[in-house]
Amino acid sequence: MIEFNKTTLSANFMDASGKQLKRIQQVRTDPVTLKKCRITPSRTLENERGTERLYPPPKMDMDKKKCPFCPGNLESMTPCLDPKVSEKKRLSYNNSILFPNLFPYTEWSAVSLFDNAHYVEIGSAGIGSYMDSFINCSQYLQLVKKVDPEAIYMSITQNHLPGAGGSLVHPHLQVHATKQISNNHRILEQRAQDYSDQHGSCILTDLLMAEKKIKNRYIGSTGSWEWLAAYAPSGFYEIWGITQTESSLLMPEKTNVWQDLAKGVLNTQKFYKSLNRNAYNLVMLSVENGKNIPCLKVSMTARSSYAPWVRSDFTGFEIASGEMATFTLPEIVTDMARKFWI
Repeated sequence: MIEFNKTTLSANFMDASGKQLKRIQQVRTDPVTLKKCRITPSRTLENERGTERLYPPPKMDMDKKKCPFCPGNLESMTPCLDPKVSEKKRLSYNNSILFPNLFPYTEWSAVSLFDNAHYVEIGSAGIGSYMDSFINCSQYLQLVKKVDPEAIYMSITQNHLPGAGGSLVHPHLQVHATKQISNNHRILEQRAQDYSDQHGSCILTDLLMAEKKIKNRYIGSTGSWEWLAAYAPSGFYEIWGITQTESSLLMPEKTNVWQDLAKGVLNTQKFYKSLNRNAYNLVMLSVENGKNIPCLKVSMTARSSYAPWVRSDFTGFEIASGEMATFTLPEIVTDMARKFWI
């Protein structure tokens, strides 16, 4: 029922000496979204700027006095929750503090800090700090759902360092809820419904079963979460985590699920760190209508490192074609990543 479709193309030309060259590309179709991507393995021969070592942020980013998320600044420099959502100005869960996003993307948009640490190197965060921040996001979304039941399109995201779109190095998650469906929410919702109508099962469950049977993109598990390299990656070194036990982000009481997720996220970060990539994105989507998608998925992608004079990982080709072009085959990504799940 799950189809792994790909087409192989080749470019043929001669080098300066007259030697015949052949460069292979693969066009793959994501079995969940049906979006296409391109993989160009020959580009792994290029030297990627910013990956010769793991770069730290520049000194200007390390000034805690200017960081609105650090102790001493937070109370005066961050906004407060709408009293309709909570009587508290900010939500807290252990050391995590959550408050509205000063520059929101949606009607309900918030920032969830890990803890007081101003900068945490990729792969070195504590499992507990990640878990606390996830749970804080979950309890916020639960409160939002009570005051705005139509805001069912929800997400938890992370932009780690400016290389991934982050404006501050202080570790945090972003959490969103809206009544206006996004492109990716619409695709996921429609595909899940169509697949369920046709096959009577969950598309993510069947994908996971197929990947575990094939084995060459299945990485490992952390409790209820199972991890694999994306068949048709939408970013570099994309890794998915899927749990079959949950379908909603509104579960702050299920600490074991969030803890297992945090473990897998940190394993992925350690893999990215081994590549000298210091920036990444994390994305979780949910449609909180009690239908269609009986699984949760998290996606992580490595981004261009936050380092001097790096090349962007988003080019004119992506803008022109609407297809992401990456360099490394997912099967190779799997082989590289598995050791971080042992």
